[in-house]
Amino acid sequence: MPFAGRHVVLGVSGGIACYKSCTLARRLTEDGAVVDVVLTTAAAEFVRPVTFEALTGRPVLTSLWERDRALAHIGLAKRPDLVILAPATAHLLARAAMGMADDLLTALLLARSGPVLAAPAMNDAMYAHPATQANLKTLAARGWHFVGPEAGPLAEGPSEQPGRMSEPETILATAGRLLVAGGRLQGKTVVVTAGPTREHLDPVRVLTNPSSGRMGYALAAAAYARGADVLLVTGPTGLALPLGVTTHRVETTAEMQRAVQSLVKQAQVLIMAAAPADYRPTTSAATKRPRSNGKVTLELEATPDILATLARPKDCVVVGFALEAGGDGVANARKKLQDKLLDFVILNDALEPGAGFEVATNRVTIIEKGGEPIALPLLSKRDVAEQILDAVERALT
Repeated sequence: MPFAGRHVVLGVSGGIACYKSCTLARRLTEDGAVVDVVLTTAAAEFVRPVTFEALTGRPVLTSLWERDRALAHIGLAKRPDLVILAPATAHLLARAAMGMADDLLTALLLARSGPVLAAPAMNDAMYAHPATQANLKTLAARGWHFVGPEAGPLAEGPSEQPGRMSEPETILATAGRLLVAGGRLQGKTVVVTAGPTREHLDPVRVLTNPSSGRMGYALAAAAYARGADVLLVTGPTGLALPLGVTTHRVETTAEMQRAVQSLVKQAQVLIMAAAPADYRPTTSAATKRPRSNGKVTLELEATPDILATLARPKDCVVVGFALEAGGDGVANARKKLQDKLLDFVILNDALEPGAGFEVATNRVTIIEKGGEPIALPLLSKRDVAEQILDAVERALT
């Protein structure tokens, strides 16, 4: 995970969005970061320092004049891996653009040479004002990074214009990408498939499977956090879309085949985590079939085999999944690895408790072309995704 063992300064300036900064501080700490919070005087009017101390387990800094911390701003400027400003008010942005150093946070920013990520938050008219836009351009020219703002409800009411601070999860995802800059997935295009597909018997009845899409979504989110440009091809799911990825929604296996074939041309990595329906009715009724009290016989045909028909770039690393239900899973997975010309196949058992469909965990075996199987313990699907991407990064040329 990008935050494990990292040192992050969270600078909080005075705006109503401070309440979101509490969640951000908690999430950064939960993800393994050492978090030092710096509050402006105005921010301390919205959220007291003790709140952040409880969330991070570390003392909060509020003043240049605190006893025994005369040079705290210099240390906090040089040591941390990342400085996050959330919320970054119009006042803070203006002072930083002017090079002012009249409190601890602005003094820290003036001494900072490493990455800074700002999450602007203010009234929409204040954000659109030429002065604020000029300040943003000045800071961007100095190497600052920005996330948001977004349109949505403001303190004074609804707005369709940007001004609202991005949500903590969005800030976290953007910060993670900055911390992994230089990784082997940085700047690479990764195509991920996820979820089930549906084959229609008629407009209201379908053949499908219980795939939730969680594994594919976890892989997409993890690849994005590692700096990749992620293209997600997803069948129907009830999941929230991963932040930052470009999503292509499909319904049938044939639609997924066409989408993957179109996108893989630009990919360095393809991860086929979807569970496409293997069969479809030979005919699909244009109107709802009436319910019959007797038996209904359906004639089925195979859907397209996406991997078998895929024209892929020469150097693209391809990962497939082999979902087994008993039997010699490793032998079957190895056969799939060879037959489908894969670099990796991820084996899991649909019948094992805590793995397979519609659960948040998985137990998989990573099988690499020419390598020994790596059997993982039962893990969250995000942790499984990280292990798979570790293997993919080792294989990238």
